[in-house]
Amino acid sequence: MREIVFDTETTGLDFADDRVIEIGGVELDNRFPTGRTFHKYINAQGRSVHPEALAVHGISDADLEGKPVFGDIFQEFLEFIDGAKLVAHNANFDMNFINAEFARLNHPPVDPGLVVDTLAIARRKHPMGPNSLDALCRRYGIDNSRRTKHGALLDSELLAEVYIELIGGKQAALGLEISGSANEVSDTSTDTVVAIAQRPSPLPSRLSEAERAAHDVLVEKLGEKALWHNLRA
Repeated sequence: MREIVFDTETTGLDFADDRVIEIGGVELDNRFPTGRTFHKYINAQGRSVHPEALAVHGISDADLEGKPVFGDIFQEFLEFIDGAKLVAHNANFDMNFINAEFARLNHPPVDPGLVVDTLAIARRKHPMGPNSLDALCRRYGIDNSRRTKHGALLDSELLAEVYIELIGGKQAALGLEISGSANEVSDTSTDTVVAIAQRPSPLPSRLSEAERAAHDVLVEKLGEKALWHNLRA
């Protein structure tokens, strides 16, 4: 299973008006990094970096002078993500910006079914939070000391480690994953599929008729007791 853990930095918060100025991504294959990465700084085509955004990621208008526009890196990015699921933290933010850039180039948006939001996973797993990327790094003992400011590639690398921990760590499922068929298990260590055959007929019951009758009487008595309790409540 191929996944791209990615992050974006932008000129501001309004995806309809602001622009993507940095994309970083790392490739996972069966939840392990392959070493392939994607990283680009992108010219905002006249859109200035908002001061609050600058304080977060430190990328200035001057830093973007001479960098390629999104249309120049578009095809390379498409090839990098082709056939993969996209994993991001607070994925709606990143996907809104990516899809807005796609729309400007008359390209269809990314299928939402291919997007995994690690923030949503973290909120389900740790409902008391906090669930920021920094907080999750601290929770799982991941060294984020280099993260003095947000950066798309560094954040993607950290998020890849966090994501693996969120879904159960490197030993999740002991290397086995359920495949598309309910009766098949794929061994990710060998990329083979093992078919699990169903029994041609169910095993006979080990209960005698007397035991079955006694069980039915017990269930009936428990039901009457529960009904009486509800009436008294």
